[in-house]
Amino acid sequence: MNLTPFHLAVPVRDIAEARAFYGGLLGCPEGRSDTHWVDFDLFGHQLVCHLDPSLGPAGQVARVTNPVDAKAVPVPHFGVVLEMGSWRELAQRLRGEGVAFVVEPYIRFEGQIGEQATLFFMDPSGNALEFKAFADIDAELFRTD
Repeated sequence: MNLTPFHLAVPVRDIAEARAFYGGLLGCPEGRSDTHWVDFDLFGHQLVCHLDPSLGPAGQVARVTNPVDAKAVPVPHFGVVLEMGSWRELAQRLRGEGVAFVVEPYIRFEGQIGEQATLFFMDPSGNALEFKAFADIDAELFRTD
């Protein structure tokens, strides 16, 4: 599968905190930056964290949740679809770092068509992230039946 990288800009309450989270915890290489924004390479995609002074030093982005598999999935959210091995490594690393999951890592539709792994957690500014992986990404990512 060969996809074009996406660009996403999100609000953050503190640029240094965003650097520690995305660059440090997630290991995303940093690109260009200024005093009010910073680019990250999020698994080959361009993520830009923009300072939002209205959040204040401890504020969080407003969000709601929707029920999915009897779990409260935060909306909005963003993330990346990884290969299954990379997803497992990320889940293990995040657990080792003590990340508080909104939805603990688990496998949906295990042994069925559409089998996928998913996990949700928040950045310090309250942006919700989902990382997922499919048992067969080429056959399942955009399947409609």
